[in-house]
Amino acid sequence: MKTSAILAAGLAILVAAPLAYGCDYPRRPDLPVGSKASKDEMLEGQRSVKAYMASMEEYLTCIDQQEQEIVASMGELSEEEKVNREAALNKKYNAAVEEMELLAARFNEQVRSYKEQSQ
Repeated sequence: MKTSAILAAGLAILVAAPLAYGCDYPRRPDLPVGSKASKDEMLEGQRSVKAYMASMEEYLTCIDQQEQEIVASMGELSEEEKVNREAALNKKYNAAVEEMELLAARFNEQVRSYKEQSQ
């Protein structure tokens, strides 16, 4: 009886921990259309991109910390479990970094377009 209660409590903690400490994926900002945007719209776009990048850095830190806490709460993991958890974290982390790079590249395209139309 005691063992099942301990297992149930442990399972509840494992299920609730990620919910209590969730990492919110930032919403990608809308980019201005460089060929049609005003200077103010481009500057606002730049501020939005910078804020998004800062939010994504916070997200990356959060998912890393969250994974460390989850692994610590799980106790002893097999080598296969460690490898699988690390691979899953790396995929999530790399996808977020790729999204940041893609957004920066798209904004830079709009900046070039803006400069071309304003000459």
